[in-house]
Amino acid sequence: MTRRASPPPLAAPVVALLLGLLLSLACAPLAMAQQQPTAVIAARATLAPWSDPLSSLGTLRADESVTLSATVTEIVTELNFRDGETVAANQLLVRLADAEAQANLRAAQARRDERRNAVNRLSQLQSRNLAPRADAEDAQAQLRQVEAEIQSLEAQLADYRIHAPFDGVVGFRNVSVGTLVTPGTELVTLDKLDVMKLDFTLPEVALGQIAPGLPLKATTAAYPETPFEGEIASIGTRVDPVSRSVTVRAELDNPTLRLRPGMLMNVEVLREPREALVIPESALIPEGRRQYVLVLDEADQHRVTRREITIGARREGEVEVLEGLAAQDLVVAHGTERVRDGQPTRLLGILDDDTTIPELLRQGRDTAEANG
Repeated sequence: MTRRASPPPLAAPVVALLLGLLLSLACAPLAMAQQQPTAVIAARATLAPWSDPLSSLGTLRADESVTLSATVTEIVTELNFRDGETVAANQLLVRLADAEAQANLRAAQARRDERRNAVNRLSQLQSRNLAPRADAEDAQAQLRQVEAEIQSLEAQLADYRIHAPFDGVVGFRNVSVGTLVTPGTELVTLDKLDVMKLDFTLPEVALGQIAPGLPLKATTAAYPETPFEGEIASIGTRVDPVSRSVTVRAELDNPTLRLRPGMLMNVEVLREPREALVIPESALIPEGRRQYVLVLDEADQHRVTRREITIGARREGEVEVLEGLAAQDLVVAHGTERVRDGQPTRLLGILDDDTTIPELLRQGRDTAEANG
């Protein structure tokens, strides 16, 4: 039986060459990765206004508000306003039929003239001792009585004319000319809207942290992107024994009349306003109770240094830094999970008020494609 000869073994130099080639191919991606710094997006630690807000819900009220009603039984003869119209103080809004009251006033004025003439005649006669003094005094008393009657009639006539007690905006007109109204009939509402009162409640534990003049911001679902600024005007004198809260009243300027009575508002009282060192919340690397950030060295290829910091309060997207950073320090805001302490990085951009992370990522991608 013929045995097939086995192939000769590879020479040692050839084996060494193959092993070297395989090793170089395996290390090539690692070497390329080491040559390409990791792309990151950074943000600067900046000084910015800061406060620890107290949040609540509040209800708006007009600065002045009144419902004008009839005080006599009479027919409406004149209406001088339209729905939602802005009116001035003392402007005549409603006139009621006053012919009878006017006639009574004219009659009283005629009696006044008669009494006045009688007083003048008796005064002349008495000066010549031709009339008793008692007659002259009686005539003067009758004149004063008629004058008091005229004042009463003039006051009654004012009830037939409804004037605006202050500048404001009238509501819907719910009566028409010819309507018979009685005392208590609501004729029109009037609200002063250029300044609004905002009533809200805070826990009693906050009493030591608030005071008149403290600034606040308020938003409403009707204008979610528009914050309305104001300040605390007064604080209630009593604490509710059930809810253990105190009512606070603030004032908001409303020059465009967008705010209306009854609107619900989210309120943030800006407690303890101060200037703080702020960084994006995305820059934080939490480890237990400790917080770290990656600081970039702008003079050394944006090399990363891991640094422990002490943080304070937080707000949406931002955090206050108490210790560990200085103003204008550059920290990694996006890409913290891809870089390590001591590594150089490739800076795609720096976040600010006019840029966002998606925009900077898109710009970096476009730059990389343009460079091939």
